Amino acid sequence: MDRSSTNFQLEPALREQSPILASLLELYSHDFSEFHPLSIGPDGRFGYKSLPLYWSQSNRHPFLIRSQAKLAGFALVKRGSETSDNQEVWDMAEFFILRGCRRHRIGTLAAQEVWRRLPGPWEIRVMQSNPSATSFWTQAISEFIRESIQPVKIEKDGKSWQQYSFRSE
Repeated sequence: MDRSSTNFQLEPALREQSPILASLLELYSHDFSEFHPLSIGPDGRFGYKSLPLYWSQSNRHPFLIRSQAKLAGFALVKRGSETSDNQEVWDMAEFFILRGCRRHRIGTLAAQEVWRRLPGPWEIRVMQSNPSATSFWTQAISEFIRESIQPVKIEKDGKSWQQYSFRSE
């Protein structure tokens, strides 16, 4: 199947699409468990407790990403920094592209569209243990802001992150 980046869509996820997001979050958590210890529940699911908040709090924005009209991933965005007291910054809480859709620019184009739709200061955090994500975000952000960007190392709650800070106009 052709996964051309020329036909991708970023759509706000509706409350009735929360089961779709919950399923995609399971795949995301499975992939993420390679870098971070996550425990699977007795029901065989990782779960994502904050998911209902994306339809009950106005500072949260859930998006579905499609390629060729088929699901390709998601983005969960919230207002407020996870590493500082800045409540005005946009935070890419979670971002996921299905494995079969990676390396086709879908993730880059989707992330850049999110930044265009939600202008202002942004923070993107990447776990130290996930070098492929660091590479992805360095490329996507540098292309978007039209200058080279490098992350800053952040330590919080015993975790090491690479953090990018930039503005979307």
